[in-house]
Amino acid sequence: MLEALGLSEDEERVYQRLVAGTSESAEDVATALGLEPRAGAAVLSDLEAKGLVARSVADPGRFAASPPAVALGAMLAERQEALRRAQVQLTALAETYRTGADERALVDVIEVVHGPQAVGQRFLQLQRGARSEVLAFVKASVAVVSPEENDDEDRALERGVTYRLVIEARAFDRAGYFDEVRQLVEAGGACRIRGSVPIRLLVVDRELALLPLAGTDDRGSGALLVHPSGLLDALVALFELAWDGGQVFTPTGDSTGDWSDLDASPLDEVDKQLLTLLFHGLTDQAIGGQLGMSQRTVQRRVRQLMERAGVSSRFQLGHAAAGRRWLGRS
Repeated sequence: MLEALGLSEDEERVYQRLVAGTSESAEDVATALGLEPRAGAAVLSDLEAKGLVARSVADPGRFAASPPAVALGAMLAERQEALRRAQVQLTALAETYRTGADERALVDVIEVVHGPQAVGQRFLQLQRGARSEVLAFVKASVAVVSPEENDDEDRALERGVTYRLVIEARAFDRAGYFDEVRQLVEAGGACRIRGSVPIRLLVVDRELALLPLAGTDDRGSGALLVHPSGLLDALVALFELAWDGGQVFTPTGDSTGDWSDLDASPLDEVDKQLLTLLFHGLTDQAIGGQLGMSQRTVQRRVRQLMERAGVSSRFQLGHAAAGRRWLGRS
């Protein structure tokens, strides 16, 4: 916890021990915390230099903790002042960068990021710096950063960043991906599904865009970082066009509608999820992967739902489900 103030793990442990008790010698502290005697003495010396401990007047070989509100408060104030100065400098640099944008040549508008590691790092870095909005095209295949590794997405959502994703339908062939998208929507994000999306794309605050270097389904050999320009405007417009034509993602298990069918018996949870996945246009194979069942079982359950709804096609089943508000729609 105190590492944010520049304390090491051992320094924090020693300080917390002295705060909770009376003065102790270096040998006592080292023994209690399982440190080598020399290491314990070094930690106390560092804490003394930082003003967090002081030697006992009666016995200079013993150390006592300085009051946390005074010692740590001073360190916190120094850190806050350093951050304030950094923020001022950041604002000045950003303004300098903005005013020089008109003078940049095309080569300055587009950066080339080489290698999968650098691409992955830039992908996460852009999300960490997002202030208000992230737009993204999600292809079926996993790129350099998997959804499980993308913790920065969760953190951005927590600080109020808006996420809008257009997802390629085949992305749901990956087992468990539907639940990941559902969690994102429940956290405040919004998703739409299309049969395909043209490229991988990440746009942050409509100021920077990251897309593959190659025009094919590139998986990280390189990427382009696009700065404010006509090209960036075109990429944002491409996203909005795809967004407008996408199917709105609705989490499974929506209980706001009337889930009864013709014979007034309710649908079970599996059929609710199956209908929702079917509504989003997933293939039988993808639905089976999400629900943990075989493709044949999916087909059998779909036939049973068609029989209960009194229809002869999946298209009619969709209309019947909507008419009976099986998906929570009026």
